[in-house]
Amino acid sequence: MADSPSPAGKRALGVFLLIAGALGLLAAWELSIEKVLTLADPSHVPNCNVGVLVGCSTNLASWQGSVFGFPNPFVGMMAWPVVITIAVALIGGVRFPRWFWLGFNVGVAGALAFVGWLIFQSIYVLDVLCPWCMLTWAVTIPTFWAVTLDNLREGRIPASPRIRRLAAAWYGWIPLITVVCYLVVILLAQAQMNAIPRVLLDLQNL
Repeated sequence: MADSPSPAGKRALGVFLLIAGALGLLAAWELSIEKVLTLADPSHVPNCNVGVLVGCSTNLASWQGSVFGFPNPFVGMMAWPVVITIAVALIGGVRFPRWFWLGFNVGVAGALAFVGWLIFQSIYVLDVLCPWCMLTWAVTIPTFWAVTLDNLREGRIPASPRIRRLAAAWYGWIPLITVVCYLVVILLAQAQMNAIPRVLLDLQNL
């Protein structure tokens, strides 16, 4: 069964997904390039290395940076174009069936879980913040909320009428929900890594 929300609402979601997908693809592209350059020349210094706390080298060289046996950014190079394609289709007025939306939701939920694990590894294990990784985190979080709340409010995910009403109400608050998620990550980084003063010091040393 195809979804039946307003075309304007679906186009707005499409525009958001297009922006998020483009930013995610940019991050994946930059990290992929830096990984390839590092493999070709071990002495290469990635342009995202800002200082002791902010940089990509540690993440790219760690086993956490190649969880599936190849560099994590390659996953983004495959996944974000899918998001962009869906976004363009939504902007163009394409109506996807329920099973498609559920599959998409599983995908973004998996992406959020993976990003959550990477955030934990960066803060509590690697003790470094990768700029392009953080851009990936920044777009994955609202993408998950946008797709999930849209599916809940439209009834694609089985839920009670009360849950659907709550999802519809929360949908307009996605920017605030996203900011709260960002603040949680910042507080965790500050508590574990004393991140804010160290980031400011790295920026001063540029």
